[in-house]
Amino acid sequence: MSSVTEKLRNMTKKDVAAWMMNNAIFIVLVVLLLVIISISPDFVSINNFRNILSQASTRIIIALGVGGLIITQGTDLSAGRMVGLSAVISASLLQAPGYAYRMYPNLNLLPINPDEPAFQILLPILLAASITAIFGLINGFIIAKLNVTPFITTLGTMIIIYGVNSIYFDRPPYGAQPIGGLDPRYMKFAQGSIYIGDFAVPYLVIYAAIVTVLIWVLWNKTRFGKNIYAVGGNPEAAVVSGVSLVKTLLIVYTLAGFLYGFAGSLEAARVGSATNNTGNMYELDAIAACVVGGVSFSGGIGTVAGVVTGVLIFQVINYGLAFIGVNPYLQYIIKGLIIITAVAIDTRKYLKKK
Repeated sequence: MSSVTEKLRNMTKKDVAAWMMNNAIFIVLVVLLLVIISISPDFVSINNFRNILSQASTRIIIALGVGGLIITQGTDLSAGRMVGLSAVISASLLQAPGYAYRMYPNLNLLPINPDEPAFQILLPILLAASITAIFGLINGFIIAKLNVTPFITTLGTMIIIYGVNSIYFDRPPYGAQPIGGLDPRYMKFAQGSIYIGDFAVPYLVIYAAIVTVLIWVLWNKTRFGKNIYAVGGNPEAAVVSGVSLVKTLLIVYTLAGFLYGFAGSLEAARVGSATNNTGNMYELDAIAACVVGGVSFSGGIGTVAGVVTGVLIFQVINYGLAFIGVNPYLQYIIKGLIIITAVAIDTRKYLKKK
């Protein structure tokens, strides 16, 4: 404690200014949160906390996929569209048998007994995630083998995936209407909770926690994780050291696609329906959360804890702004300013380091 006090005493005005600049985004977000609480003290409640965690869970899974790409000096503008594609595929395959507007009225792959174990719905979810993983692999191949920049590559696949999803969604005979009437077991898979005493922990939070732990182990305890940071920090040096640049990028983009797909399936069940616009703009939230959480666009820098923290901060602000009735269009402006500020601060740190 005394050492901390001593450090504070020895800080110059320049040190304080540098600290405030490096942490400006967190200061702004804390101020926003305090404003929200001052306007509506009811915002601080267990119920709101649970809702925020539930809504943040799928975003955490998406952001962990995007975070790995940013560490390798990449990005992914197609993430949100992959989420939407997976949501539509999962929802179309997991509609309740008695629903009048089923996309596949004769599909009886799953037992119709609602009391059957929930694991029987995993096959369609894994199928949807595998499809988005293939699109992730395509992104990785174009970037690693054809040397197209991640921005242009994923911009192109974003448009392609939206077109594919829209064609699939605009199906006869019902046309482009939301895919609803989901299987109760599928809904429970995302909307259910497990009780610890009197506190209900949503299943979504558990799934996000499991994915978080797995990605932490992958990034920090495996050779592949070390390769990700090596490629992002200095690609040329990584290649000289024997790291396969192509293999690393292929795997990291494929894994990201799989995570988007899993999150999309959960999102459809959480909301209770899906359309071809599900997941729209989710990639921007994920990128912003990663940068706010300390993942650097200069590459080679980022932690799982930082990504999760960034998502939670963003979700608290999003939920809080909606809670106090801020115009949704104004919310877009605020999020855009946060993204610009976060990237500007990250760029400043990188230039100062050089």
